Amino acid sequence: MSGERDPVERAAGEERDLYDVASWEPRSRLDRLSVRLYRLLLRGARAFVVLVALLIILGEFVLTGLATIAEPAVGAYILLSIVPALGVAVYLWRADATMREPLDTLLVTFLLGVLFAGFAAVFNSVADPLFSAIPYVGLALFFYLVVAPVEETVKWLAIRLYAFRTPEFNAVIDGAVYGAVAGLGFATIENAAYIGQQYLEAAGTGSALPATLRTAAVRSLAGPGHVIYSAFAGYYLGLAKYNRENAGPIVVKGLLIAALAHGTYNTLVGVVPAAVSALTGVALPIAFIGFILAYDGALGYVLYRKVTRYGEAYDATAGEEGGGSSE
Repeated sequence: MSGERDPVERAAGEERDLYDVASWEPRSRLDRLSVRLYRLLLRGARAFVVLVALLIILGEFVLTGLATIAEPAVGAYILLSIVPALGVAVYLWRADATMREPLDTLLVTFLLGVLFAGFAAVFNSVADPLFSAIPYVGLALFFYLVVAPVEETVKWLAIRLYAFRTPEFNAVIDGAVYGAVAGLGFATIENAAYIGQQYLEAAGTGSALPATLRTAAVRSLAGPGHVIYSAFAGYYLGLAKYNRENAGPIVVKGLLIAALAHGTYNTLVGVVPAAVSALTGVALPIAFIGFILAYDGALGYVLYRKVTRYGEAYDATAGEEGGGSSE
């Protein structure tokens, strides 16, 4: 029962039956029908969201021509491009000090991360012209106010819609694991879109596969960021699950951290490597790779410390909880 109660219920205590007056539980047939309809509506709403996301993704692939690509090498490039991001996600899965998350729930979260990327693509496309007209700072504003918060929110929804509601999500740290997997799904479909578009643009020129391979190499560096950002948001979603009285602010904090990290990366990656190259003479590709490794490395270390701190607290209290219950 919630800590907040109607004044009549507080005054009456436990002796008086206040059903349908100041308290309620399913008793009658109508009550039970209402409960069933409510659950059906919730499931229907979730199914509708997933269906719309699926239609958006399919529409994007058909309208852009990505669905027509039959070159096996392009598929191989896409798979190779997500290997670094997969490595980060696997590390977080293995670093979970509690029970390992089951593969079926991880797979659903991954697929939702793939599907919900379509929502971000639509929103970003609609908002882009509004910011591109703003000189000098328009692109940075676009990254901070649209791209980063929208993409981190849809990845967060990929966790919240399914994994968060399962019995397997039974510890704060689980949020980081599912967040990482949602980010992996998002990075996979985003990489597929970039790599596929590059192949279509260069098709028939004789340099299609080399150009596509270069794009895949660049995208492989972007993938770990998606995993790290959404792992932060997921961790705070887990923290919110076990701190209900402050759940809203905790969720907002996690999304702010993820969005600020994401927006800062998008803004700086187009500026810092070029500046470093111009000032030091270092080749631009080297400066580009160095910046990404430094930026993701710093954020990854913060995430590592957060996960490690949780693991230490879990180990320290495992005996008190009779073998380490994560409830």
